[in-house]
Amino acid sequence: MGLSKLFGTVLPHKAYKKLSISTVFINLAFVTIIFLVLNTLINTGILNRYYSTIIVLVLVAIVMSASLNIATGFLGQLVLGHAGFMAIGAYTAALIGIALYPVITDGFLFLSRNLLIFLISASGAALTASIAGLLVGTPALRLRGDYLGIMTLGFGEIVRIILTNVEFTGGAQGLKAIPRIMTFPIAFWTTATIVLVIYLFMFSRHGRAILSIREDEIASESVGINITKYKIMGFVLASMFGGIGGAIFAFQGGFLAPVSFGFIKSVEIFVIVVLGGMGSISGAIVAAIFLTFLPELLRDFDQYRLLLYSMMLILTMLFRPQGMMGTKEFDTPRYLRALKRFFLRKKKTDDLLKGSDQ
Repeated sequence: MGLSKLFGTVLPHKAYKKLSISTVFINLAFVTIIFLVLNTLINTGILNRYYSTIIVLVLVAIVMSASLNIATGFLGQLVLGHAGFMAIGAYTAALIGIALYPVITDGFLFLSRNLLIFLISASGAALTASIAGLLVGTPALRLRGDYLGIMTLGFGEIVRIILTNVEFTGGAQGLKAIPRIMTFPIAFWTTATIVLVIYLFMFSRHGRAILSIREDEIASESVGINITKYKIMGFVLASMFGGIGGAIFAFQGGFLAPVSFGFIKSVEIFVIVVLGGMGSISGAIVAAIFLTFLPELLRDFDQYRLLLYSMMLILTMLFRPQGMMGTKEFDTPRYLRALKRFFLRKKKTDDLLKGSDQ
């Protein structure tokens, strides 16, 4: 049973057009402008450390929701234990970072100390999380619908319990003394790179195969698509990027506790995907920004956060089951063309009015 049947709605069909190089570069230019603006605001002190921390947490939420979108939105599989991969990546990166921090000096390999430690640690996090995704995904993806959801939920809880009872991770007291090497530029460009890779992957031949499995698994298999191969591929990619998101989270806070990666965390990531639109990376980004900033704006009502999430999910399923963006993506060139047409029409109207006045 696919997610469309689970939620009682039909996921809208999306015919992907050919991706042009100009579209990619225009979107990258737009992202660069956003980075320059935010980085300037942080460096000048207009956005203090509190807000810069929230922005990094938003970037973590974007990475986690975009990665889960591969398995849930594009592949159509119900995954409820994504926080488990985040935990594996976070603890792996943290342990590597603790070991490397006294050894690596600034300027080694012509890179800054923080960047080099993060690159090595994030690579280790991606590797361990992807291995876990392969080990779990191979048997799990033989299941479907809520059975798969229950199994992935069990995996997430197993990871949390193991981390609670293993000594080298700090146990229930948590892992301390993690170097806080995360900066806004590192987090931003890591997130941008992951989103770009997922975006380009979904426009590739392999991405179209994954989408075909979501639309009709039997028809996909009948035309020669290896269902098992692409299911495992999507699951491994989702877990790998989830591990990198955990690495960003670990180096931002400087402290890890197993309780941070429980079932509630998996639900929060899943809600972002559903609210933004299953199958829309842009929707995941918008929903991640909204659902990360909203609890901060309502800190006095923090105890009602889960109630708020539940209400939002119910309202979304009732009034907009496809999510905020559905399967649509932001298309900067299209918006620029629409803006250009608007100003041309306005100019033409003004010229006609001036002509009539004369």
